[in-house]
Amino acid sequence: MRRRAVIQAIGGTLTAGAAGRTVRAAASTPDPAFGPLGSVTIPGGKEAVVGPAGRYVYVATTDGFAIVDVGDPTAPSIVTERREIAAELDGGPLATIFDLQLDPIEELLVVVGPAQGAAQLRGFATFDVSEPTDPTRLTVTETPFPNHNCDVDAGVVYLCGNDGRRNAMVAHDAVTGERLGDWSILSVDERWSELPTALWPLHDVHVSAGVAYLAQWDAGTWMVDVSEPAAPTLIGRLRGRSPEQLLALADDERRRELFEIPGNDHYAAPSPSGSVVGVGVEASDYGDDGTGGPGGLHLYDVSSPQSPVERAVIAPPPSDDPGARPGSGSTTAHNFELREQRAYTAWYAGGVRLYDISSPETPELLAGWRDPTASFWTAQAATETYFIGMSHLDPTLNASAEGARLYTFPVVPTTTATSGGPPADSPPTASANRSGDGWLARPGSHLVQASLLGVAAAGLGLGAWAWRRHQDRR
Repeated sequence: MRRRAVIQAIGGTLTAGAAGRTVRAAASTPDPAFGPLGSVTIPGGKEAVVGPAGRYVYVATTDGFAIVDVGDPTAPSIVTERREIAAELDGGPLATIFDLQLDPIEELLVVVGPAQGAAQLRGFATFDVSEPTDPTRLTVTETPFPNHNCDVDAGVVYLCGNDGRRNAMVAHDAVTGERLGDWSILSVDERWSELPTALWPLHDVHVSAGVAYLAQWDAGTWMVDVSEPAAPTLIGRLRGRSPEQLLALADDERRRELFEIPGNDHYAAPSPSGSVVGVGVEASDYGDDGTGGPGGLHLYDVSSPQSPVERAVIAPPPSDDPGARPGSGSTTAHNFELREQRAYTAWYAGGVRLYDISSPETPELLAGWRDPTASFWTAQAATETYFIGMSHLDPTLNASAEGARLYTFPVVPTTTATSGGPPADSPPTASANRSGDGWLARPGSHLVQASLLGVAAAGLGLGAWAWRRHQDRR
């Protein structure tokens, strides 16, 4: 198998909480003609990851994984299934597998578990997928903590080490299983240990160009240099509250914070250039003041890493049941993918939505699809002409997941964006500006979040800067 050199990530420190003018993109009804090209049932399906060239999709199936051929997007078909993974080991098999990730350069697939529950076997399994129709298991590595999410890059697995003490990002060699290093926000401020760890779990990790993006719920989103996995170092923090703010809350307020915004950073990932980072917020509204949720997708400009700027918030689709828990009737943000021009987004019962983000300050809703029998876990690009969405629940939206389906959808060109009026709950004002099918609020509107901290200077994207610095050192 081929080894890829890790691009050197940037050093330095970002200023947490830096923000400029933010425009909130409110959701409205997308083109009713838009819909799936095809679909296939995958019992137990959760996360889905698209492989190189968009030919195969790798799907976590709760008890293993499946590989789906989407080369013909009108007729996706399962070509491989592996279930009951590591059943021969003590405590096996690996259970509640909700996440898996692909290293396309090394041709490795990593599946992790258990996402939840009291399963005895905890860890990750690594497969050689150089032949997607015949994957070969290479190793199983056990861990002292459960594994809800992960990433793999350049032959290194990055785990969410939620042990109830440090909640660290933990790096392992994907093939040998050797533990390489870890990093915890406790290294920045020990006062996090005075708070319940449920407020600052490492919910997800995404690694790109030597930078790890850590979504740590109410502790916000952190960026860590992992160009040397044995010695990760902090780059900076995009958002989040301080330990002092959370320590000042009463116990009942802290309990509500587990479900409500602000906070609840669920998943974070950059565009390919690294200049824009998306942070998805998973939250529901359990209160009467309308401030609890559902959560949206926040877009940050990190072209100047010392001064990250929140450029826009893509609001969630309207919900018939705003108080629904994520995974049932909620329309809160879940997993997504950013490309340079588009955002592919999943919103549980809110369906899938495709946005033009070529101007991050004014994201445009191009198309979307929702159905009462579907609840979407993720959306990802496959090719320039179609993308995938994974629905993880059955038609009654209960927990059996027997009706989970992988869908394919057409990529709508920016020039054919639909147009329409504002949603019923957002009456037009003098400051409203329609763009595509979404309504965008300008400064002065009730949807705008303002800040006087200024706007970051333009410059190279995070990934591009990392690459240039790597070249300079050679």
